[in-house]
Amino acid sequence: MKGLTEIIIEEDLDPKWEDCFDGMTIRYRDNQTILQVTLKDKAHLHGILNLILDLNLKLISVNSLEAG
Repeated sequence: MKGLTEIIIEEDLDPKWEDCFDGMTIRYRDNQTILQVTLKDKAHLHGILNLILDLNLKLISVNSLEAG
C-alpha cells in the first residue's frame, strides 16, 4: 500500500501521543481517531501499525484514499 491512506483507531487519541504521529493529519469523529498519511511504502505502513500496537490502541481500519 502506497499513497494517501486513512487509518482509523477506536476512541480519541490521548493528546500526549499526538507527537508520535508527527506528519499525519489527525481528526476525531464519533469516538474515533482518524489518521491520514501519505505512505512511502509497505515498511512505512508497518511502522505505523507497530506504533499503534505498542501504544495499545485498537485499530479499526486501514483504507487507501488513492484512486485505483
